[in-house]
Amino acid sequence: MAENSINPEQVVGTGRDGRIIKADALQAVATGAASTADPARTAAESTPTADSASASPPTAAGPLFNRDTRSEKMSQLRKTVARRLVAVKNETAMLTTFNEVDMSAVSELRGRYKDKFKEKYQVGLGYMSFFARAVCLALQEFPAVNARIEGDEMIFHPYVDLSVAVSAPKGLMVPVIRNAESLSLDQIEKEVARLAGRARNGQLSLEEMNGGTFTITNGGVFGSMLSTPIINAPQSAILGMHNIVDRPVAIKGEVKVHPVMYVALSYDHRIIDGKDSVGFLYRVKEYIEDPGRMLLGI
Repeated sequence: MAENSINPEQVVGTGRDGRIIKADALQAVATGAASTADPARTAAESTPTADSASASPPTAAGPLFNRDTRSEKMSQLRKTVARRLVAVKNETAMLTTFNEVDMSAVSELRGRYKDKFKEKYQVGLGYMSFFARAVCLALQEFPAVNARIEGDEMIFHPYVDLSVAVSAPKGLMVPVIRNAESLSLDQIEKEVARLAGRARNGQLSLEEMNGGTFTITNGGVFGSMLSTPIINAPQSAILGMHNIVDRPVAIKGEVKVHPVMYVALSYDHRIIDGKDSVGFLYRVKEYIEDPGRMLLGI
């Protein structure tokens, strides 16, 4: 204990008459008990007697800790991503607004038709296509969320080139679904699957990742409950999806358990006002909670 600057007065002995035995000393070293006393206190007090040794068998050696560090050079991709993320934090007035979405209607619709959907279109029916469709419709009503700042001008886009974050061996990649506003659910799902496959195989080109106007990222696939996504510059906003969890909700005066997702919209306050950001996110919520309205485009 003296060698490890352990204060014996802070160690609880488990031997006879409260003596500190070897096991107690090793445990104190392992937990890093603070030292405030004279470290020269004799080690004889910690030497186990025959009786105390029988009370707690001695350990041949103390716990082993691997403290060897490892260095790894950052890849060019990682360095580029790091620079861009820092630039976004320093050069934008980024804020995040949150809401919760009752996923009951979409989950029921998906559960009812996913088999027939896959049989007809040869692709799975996920939640991403519903959110992509909801975003495209909401962006028509809130065009500033689909715009960007260029110098002292605001550039508005009449189309939606939707960036979708996908996980790849080299890190997070953000390929773009061109003219997503004109695509049906099955076309969106097929594009997401195609681009995700190319990302996993390291085949994405720069052209496939450039030029997006709005981004969706889904941390829910990794178990994230809530986060504040960082804007994908030069875009002005990004929607964060999260995991779906059964939660108690109040419906017409009664408490019921429904599948709920928390959603987050990070946006550049220089171009998007609070009214537009909150209104946009609430409109996405309305479309997801009433998918019939979304699919009918009303």
